[in-house]
Amino acid sequence: MKKVAIEDMARIRALGNLTLSPEGGRIAFTVKTGKADLSGYDTDIWVYDEAHEPALYRLTSGGDGSAPVFCGNDAVVFSADRSREKKDGPKLKTAYYRISLNGGEAEELFTLPMPCSSLEPLGDGRWLALGKHSLSLPDFTKLDEAGAADLKKTLEDEKDYEVFDELPFWANGMGIVNKWRGGLYFCGPEAGAVELLSERELQVMGFALTKDRAAAACWGTFYEGDVNRNRARLFVYSLAGSAADIKASAKEIALPEGFTISEARFVSGRLVVLGTRGERMGSSQNDGVYELAPDGALRLLCEPDITFGPVGADVAGGGSSFEADDALYFVRNEGYRSFYEKMELPGCSVSVVSGDLEIVSAAVGTDDIYMIGMEKDRPQELYRRKGGKLEKLSSFNEDYVKEHEIASAEHFVFKDREGTEIDGFILKPAGFDESKSYPAILSVHGGPRSAYGQGFFHEFQYWAGRGYVIFFCNPPGSSGKGDAFADILGEKFGVRDFNAVMDFTDEALKRVPQVDPARVAMTGGSYGGFMANWIIGHTDRFAAVASCRSISNYVSKLLTTDIGYYHNASQMGRDPWNGAAMLWEHSPLAYADRVKTPTLFIQSDEDYRCWMGDALQMLQALLLHGVPARMCLFHGENHELSRSGKPKHRVRRIKEITEWFDRWTAEK
Repeated sequence: MKKVAIEDMARIRALGNLTLSPEGGRIAFTVKTGKADLSGYDTDIWVYDEAHEPALYRLTSGGDGSAPVFCGNDAVVFSADRSREKKDGPKLKTAYYRISLNGGEAEELFTLPMPCSSLEPLGDGRWLALGKHSLSLPDFTKLDEAGAADLKKTLEDEKDYEVFDELPFWANGMGIVNKWRGGLYFCGPEAGAVELLSERELQVMGFALTKDRAAAACWGTFYEGDVNRNRARLFVYSLAGSAADIKASAKEIALPEGFTISEARFVSGRLVVLGTRGERMGSSQNDGVYELAPDGALRLLCEPDITFGPVGADVAGGGSSFEADDALYFVRNEGYRSFYEKMELPGCSVSVVSGDLEIVSAAVGTDDIYMIGMEKDRPQELYRRKGGKLEKLSSFNEDYVKEHEIASAEHFVFKDREGTEIDGFILKPAGFDESKSYPAILSVHGGPRSAYGQGFFHEFQYWAGRGYVIFFCNPPGSSGKGDAFADILGEKFGVRDFNAVMDFTDEALKRVPQVDPARVAMTGGSYGGFMANWIIGHTDRFAAVASCRSISNYVSKLLTTDIGYYHNASQMGRDPWNGAAMLWEHSPLAYADRVKTPTLFIQSDEDYRCWMGDALQMLQALLLHGVPARMCLFHGENHELSRSGKPKHRVRRIKEITEWFDRWTAEK
């Protein structure tokens, strides 16, 4: 059996973007694999169709297929960049291709004159698209060929500087977003018939369609005037007639003061919205379920205090975790598990549809449900639940699992010093020998509204293959156990959670006495990066720490990052003008003069969620105080480095951490 290698994260296939054919029975999805030279990823579209031989087959082979959607029952439309034009500068158009499931090559369907992230058919050659436009540049949809060339030259001339005059001015994974907006667009059957339906100032976050494609809802954020206070907006459209007719039909739905929207879907023709006013926990609060009543008012149906969404993984594809038909279907994180569940409305009764897997995303058919999920300690595959029976439909990663040593995560529950029950996990190396001494790694997840589960984590498996015991848990602050469990807001931040993580470490060492307490390392990213920086200022028990996506100074975090000014301010309950002392007290940088632990910092220079300024401050503080410290700064990467960064960068990241830990946890 082979040991898991660093490069394997690029060999393991990640599935995503499930889309079901209108008549059911056919499912299309993407499969992503790292390129051979680790410079990027190849993404192709696959189809599962029982009537086809074989039932599972690859539809595209260009390595650039994304965002598939069925156009009728026999063809798939997808976006791809197959032009030979120079790709420097911002992308200002999106090409879509159509490929028949009955055979043949993909043919270009149309090119939309703006960057697009999703497309949905309305029938009769009519489409809705989620695109982008700039408030400070000419309307892309109105430019002729000469105008487009002039705009491209202007952007090339101005590429050396940016202007910031609103919040947010940048966003993780999107880059500079100042004066850029997402918009809902209507695309007609005539060439060039593209019209913006939503308000030009509105930042559209998503849209939903009725099953018969007769109506749509779109929601987003409106940046109000000079104060830049964000306000959610929600609109409903009738999709009959021309673009002008659709635009004229727009009806804005009144929302409660301070309301935020996470998702919306039509259930049996009625709009259902997931959102919250955040009265108890601000932007950290679990969503309530609302319904658009016949009188046009948004009415609260229930506040189930559940986490919508899957548990974490480091090799995973994307896709929606929400569907709707006669009921609301969703992936739910409960504790350390993720289930697929069904909520009947308006009563909000919830039942489990599938609890056999760690579900990532799903698509609901008439009498079957297709799911991307992970069995315990296994990478993703495609599954179907039909007639109460779960079937595994793919074997993309089966050969990999058969050929490699895969360690099994052991789950246990313990109580911390406050009596709170916490889910913990221990991953031992394959061939664990009780007579030997082992080094260990404690890992803390990001969020903190996130959760570890029992699915496949490549970096954990790699470290286990090198002889490390891996500890990880879901401390207070994590998702899946309701708002009360997740409450580490304000003065509790860095106290309740830190104590629980230390209690967990003590418990893990009791359960695995073969671990040498002097050879335990620790790592974490984002919130886990906060905890890494906090730990080294409050204890010397760890031999080494790797802090990824650092948070070190809550004053700078609030004033430099894309979510600092609203989410982190809500999380801490303070801002620099009415609580600077409290923010500093809960900032790891305040305790940097106490640090003795050798610390590695992993940072990306385009991470606008946890900007590099915090990592640089912590690095300099440690070097000034004579602490062994090192930073590896990745150019062109963002907050998602460990999950979707270039494979060669992800390899270097794990190599840096591993070599740092090997150095400081070596037997003396």
